[in-house]
Amino acid sequence: MFTRLRPAPALVIGGALGLLCFGPASAAAQQFDFDNAPIHTSLPLDLTVEGVTAHFSATGQGFAIQPANTMGFTPAGFGGLCIYPNGIFAADLRVAFSVNVTGFSILYAPQELGCDDSAILRVTAYRDGLAIGTATTTAPQPGTWPTGTLAISDPAGFNSVVVQYERRPACTDYGPIFMADVMTLTGATASVPLLADRGGTAYPNPFRGNTEVRFTLDRDGAVTATVHDAAGRAVRTLLAGTVVRAGAVALRWDGRDDVGGVVPSGVYFCRIAGDDGTGFTRLVFRR
Repeated sequence: MFTRLRPAPALVIGGALGLLCFGPASAAAQQFDFDNAPIHTSLPLDLTVEGVTAHFSATGQGFAIQPANTMGFTPAGFGGLCIYPNGIFAADLRVAFSVNVTGFSILYAPQELGCDDSAILRVTAYRDGLAIGTATTTAPQPGTWPTGTLAISDPAGFNSVVVQYERRPACTDYGPIFMADVMTLTGATASVPLLADRGGTAYPNPFRGNTEVRFTLDRDGAVTATVHDAAGRAVRTLLAGTVVRAGAVALRWDGRDDVGGVVPSGVYFCRIAGDDGTGFTRLVFRR
């Protein structure tokens, strides 16, 4: 998406910086079946498949890695190990990915015993903490621990999801809990900062006051730019999905956070994300 540095910008947007190119990674699907996960281990935990790492966590009493037949039966489509609820109270399953993906699906089975309908489950997709879409589903064949597939896709990509038990079925005498197995990710795109080591970084850098970098866009596109401190905390949102015209662009940051305060001296990173991927540029701010 980003190409070589050019001498003069056509557009100056207050508050950003960075010079990066985005490159695609493999479009193959990554399937997580949890069979190699540490058994009887509660979340959080990380699992990696074909270079893509998923960080699993939860709210409430959470989930653990358990055999799919823990209750003496195995829901349809489940097998080996799965994600299993730690209690009878509702808990959200949270999954963050090391790359952007365009598709997510997961097999689930809610606790239902002889029901004529099934619970509603919801998945919400996030890109850098910003919700970009949501989807719901119910198991197509209600009954006892029925199986369904919860899925969401977005061509612009996302890097985390939250799976929630949203609404009970008509038979409400059982806990709002679910098991999960076979998570599939599609359209993974790695973050590749192609120009980070070729000069053209922010100027001045180190800097006091303002710093600016100039780059070009090959085509029109939505760009998100955020500044993070050395601990990874976002301190300033510079562009939030802003559509930027193709051509020469300059992004500027004035060393201030989102509420207008001057940030402490130190090392910062500007994260620039477009529909082609994500990259980072290192900054040094001196008060």
